[in-house]
Amino acid sequence: MTMATGAGFTGATPSLQRGKSKGGLTPFSMQQFTPAQMNLFSTMFSHLDPSSYLSKLASGDQSMFEELEAPALKQFGQLQGQLASRFSGFGSGARHSSGFRNTMNQATSDFAQQLQSQRLGLRRQALTDLLGMGNQLLGQRPYDQFVSEKKPSFLQQIGPGSIESLIKILPFLF
Repeated sequence: MTMATGAGFTGATPSLQRGKSKGGLTPFSMQQFTPAQMNLFSTMFSHLDPSSYLSKLASGDQSMFEELEAPALKQFGQLQGQLASRFSGFGSGARHSSGFRNTMNQATSDFAQQLQSQRLGLRRQALTDLLGMGNQLLGQRPYDQFVSEKKPSFLQQIGPGSIESLIKILPFLF
């Protein structure tokens, strides 16, 4: 097995694939990655797909945030219950007081601000990750592509003028 080097290739000799000739030029493509590297390359590109988790986060997909925020919302509900219980312990009517309403409003406002801040941070990080991954992947060269000029046939090489001359002198040769 022949070893070759090049754009990240460290395995067996890469396969050479010939394309369809056009205008006297024949395109060729040579795979530079091993099958394992190609598989990894394809897998990494799937993370850039619009339906990927990272892309959904970057685009601000509401369902992604609902999924991420569900545990925090549950915990916040429990904290509200604990806060209500604490105010109930102060006696009758404490849960209807302005102190209770102000405390609940402040807790709700703080919670909403924290969630919004975390959403923005997640979106920013997802965008940064997508851009970085995209730039890194687009900088790879899994295939080397080149063209080769098609060699003219023997008759094309001698040209039409030579054939006419040969026809004229043929009777004299025999």
